[in-house]
Amino acid sequence: MAEETLKTTAEAPATTTEVVTVVPDTVPEKVEVTAVVEKEGPPESDVAEKKEKTSESTSFKEESNVAGELPDPQKKALDELKALVQEALNKHEFTAPPPPSKEEEKSAEEVAPVKVEEEETAAVTTDTSETVVECKKEETVAEVKEDVPEVKEPVPEVTEPVKEETEAVKEVTEPEEVERKIEAIEETIVATVTEETPTAPQPAPEEVSIWGIPLLADERSDVVLLKFLRARDFKVKEAFTMLKNVVAWRKEFGIESLLDENLGSEQEKVVYMHGTDKEGHPVCYNAYGEYGNKELYNQTFATDEKRTKFLQWRIQFLEKSIRKLDFSPDGICTIVQVIDFKNSPGPFQWELRQTTNQALQLFQDNYPEFIAKQVFINVPFLYLAFYKIISPFFTQRTKSKFVFAGPSKTAETLFKCIAPELVPVQYGGLSREGEQEFTSSDSVTEDIIKPATKHCIEFRTCTLIWEAKVVDYGVTYGAEFVPAAEGGYTVIVQKSRKIVAGTDEPVICGSFKCDEPGKVVLTFNNQTSKKKKVLYRIKTKV
Repeated sequence: MAEETLKTTAEAPATTTEVVTVVPDTVPEKVEVTAVVEKEGPPESDVAEKKEKTSESTSFKEESNVAGELPDPQKKALDELKALVQEALNKHEFTAPPPPSKEEEKSAEEVAPVKVEEEETAAVTTDTSETVVECKKEETVAEVKEDVPEVKEPVPEVTEPVKEETEAVKEVTEPEEVERKIEAIEETIVATVTEETPTAPQPAPEEVSIWGIPLLADERSDVVLLKFLRARDFKVKEAFTMLKNVVAWRKEFGIESLLDENLGSEQEKVVYMHGTDKEGHPVCYNAYGEYGNKELYNQTFATDEKRTKFLQWRIQFLEKSIRKLDFSPDGICTIVQVIDFKNSPGPFQWELRQTTNQALQLFQDNYPEFIAKQVFINVPFLYLAFYKIISPFFTQRTKSKFVFAGPSKTAETLFKCIAPELVPVQYGGLSREGEQEFTSSDSVTEDIIKPATKHCIEFRTCTLIWEAKVVDYGVTYGAEFVPAAEGGYTVIVQKSRKIVAGTDEPVICGSFKCDEPGKVVLTFNNQTSKKKKVLYRIKTKV
């Protein structure tokens, strides 16, 4: 078990010292760390720090995608939407040509008088089976009428034989009798034509897939349909219309062929996936500050052709990311978006603003309910003020997904939803490229350095490696080895130095090996009036 000690030195009346002693277990790569934190009331600096303007809505909680767990109205809406989709698949409505545009309709009206005769001819030549029936009907009626002699009104004064002959003719030429004979002949003709005309086989339902998931295939299809229903507040007809529009857009945009295209790698530092949040959602970072590089900016937005290529790349990146998600009812099928405004071009860069707005519109129209949370970091004050103005126009569901943080609150905000070991170093975490000693599975310990306090972390072992990072600046750091034997000499492992903001060494790394018993002490001296946070992790060196 970890041994805990707390020592206080009286270097200055206004300065206290915290010592946290940590003893690693004998098993390599597993270290038990226990920190002793002194209880005291919050200093005035903490109260002042809370006044910094940040905005965070009530946290969004994802709904269940398991059909059996849905409320009854939502189950009913899902069943109705599935019925509409099945009917559309049977009628091949998803592959039907799109409705004509207004310009096409206008041109068609102008050409219509010229093509009247052609349309009439086409109308005459259609439905041949029905035409044959009608012709045969008319011929049969004519034949019957020819066989029936013309009936004249009876003459008042006639002899008895003439009267009998007239009554016989009446019996033959009675209108009702003629109609019955005609109907019988018509039925015979229709039956004959129907038997002679072969019935065309019904076409099989069309197959439509979206994001690699076939519609109405299995439980994954329910998850896809629920996204459209939630995007339209479970209004079935509106959700069905949206689904048809998305399928049509994907064909028009050529999504399937776009996945295999090589669109370059110059945007990989701007938009990239890195790690997951605490709930397992993949995290996508958008670093717009990279466009401060004029060469990259012009390469991306200088012409219409380049802007179109950027949109294609952005859609391709999103499509590939979505296809890695788990669309099973209990799976993770949403993404956390982190938007970094640090050093981003100003609002007057109309090419960037126009292209990003166009991309955002495409996402909203064709990728419903794929955002679990949207975190805006390094947000300037003007953006926060603008959001407060437009936020009343957002639904509560949308606002609950938004989180805003100013520059000094970036790391703290990210740590609430992402583990520090998975946050990139440029945002205050310990994850970096080319990591060798530590991996994302090595957990990080967080300690608070109080204002005007010297905070010490002790490791009672002689062979280990460590890394640490202070979230913020204005702290002095040093490391030394203190032998256990009396009269031994303290060894300075790392000289005391001040951690400066924007340093090229965001993570403090160190290692020490010694044959004699003792402890390694990391000292963090916070001389500012604000509390700081330090992240660290250690590993026994083999």
